[in-house]
Amino acid sequence: MDRTDPGWIEARLTGARPRVMAALLRYFRDLDLAEEAYQEACLRALRHWPQNGPPRNAEGWLIMVGRNAALDHLRRDARRADLPPDEAMPQPEDGPDLAERLDAADYRDDILRLLFVCCHPDLPATQQIALALRIVSGLSVERIARAFLVAPRAMEQRITRAKARIAQSALPFHTPGPSERAERFAAVIAMIYLIFNEGYTDADPAGERAALCDEAIRLARLMLRLFPTEPEMMGLLALMLLQHSRQPARFDPDGAPILLEAQTRTLWDRAMIDEALAMLDKAMLHHRPGPYQIQAAIAALHARAPRPDETDWAGIDQLYAALERLAPSPVVTLNRAVALSKLHGPEAALALVEPLRQRLDGYFYLHGLRGALLRQLGRNTEAREALSRAIGLANSAAEATHIRRQLDSLQALSEGS
Repeated sequence: MDRTDPGWIEARLTGARPRVMAALLRYFRDLDLAEEAYQEACLRALRHWPQNGPPRNAEGWLIMVGRNAALDHLRRDARRADLPPDEAMPQPEDGPDLAERLDAADYRDDILRLLFVCCHPDLPATQQIALALRIVSGLSVERIARAFLVAPRAMEQRITRAKARIAQSALPFHTPGPSERAERFAAVIAMIYLIFNEGYTDADPAGERAALCDEAIRLARLMLRLFPTEPEMMGLLALMLLQHSRQPARFDPDGAPILLEAQTRTLWDRAMIDEALAMLDKAMLHHRPGPYQIQAAIAALHARAPRPDETDWAGIDQLYAALERLAPSPVVTLNRAVALSKLHGPEAALALVEPLRQRLDGYFYLHGLRGALLRQLGRNTEAREALSRAIGLANSAAEATHIRRQLDSLQALSEGS
């Protein structure tokens, strides 16, 4: 493609954003100032690059231009006000210039710091996701607002509050040690998976929310470039690719979800599946299993089955048992109940589900699965009660439509008896 083409330049700027924002944040230690500096650098790039093409080191160019523009802005402000204390002003760093350090060891810590700032533990999950999409991915406030089904002004306020809380927390900007890096890494990959799940339930593959799946996968690829030997990062990317590969088959024309066993498997994206399986195999070579690798291995057993009746449910049950030991959770046990129902029938699965009712009473999938199991056992009155509870907890119109169809089927069965 022509490197002076506006579309190519826009894609280049988008790809450079995490690296440039990370360096500017380290230099200025202020999210708003770093973002303004990046935007100014982009404006200048859009003026100059169409004529001459981008420089060989585009990220370095953007960092230098953005940094100089922000410093000019700070100097102009300083002339109009009392000078702040020396320690409050950005200080030149010892050693090589920022633009020359892009491939140095601390570059990885810069990116990790940028992502970690966005998933600060004091922030609610919705603010973490919104901030990451704005700061790291560069999505507009309007687009993020559409994805979350809120007004742009409300989303702007949400992001502003998140930035203010981060500014008040006085996050350290030193190079993290091994234990702190591990903590940050775990928080970052959890946030990336939250972004993916925000988009996963959208029935419209062209919708704003569904696009969040692609963005999460893009962020995972970025992280994997920074941590190429981290098996959990490989596991997360493989998991998201396997789940996303089923998108064309997951909903009917009315937007109702189609259960995995009823999906047309020829619609699954085989290229995406093949990449995920290769990624998972590579992760397993490290012999350091983690929750994301195990979840990806479960999804891989589904993907490897040509037909639903060829699914290795015993293997899936064993993997869920391993996941229960590694990361115990009532949701994991609930998912294991599905595998148990395939192996030993609905009664055995229901025995596993019933003890979870108190802890998961507000969880849509508990009542949906419980209703389906009760229906298989012919306990239709209890099934109707469970499904009615599920429909009140549905997270989307598609989920509500799916449960409504089951209720209508039970009603028809009752009227015919």
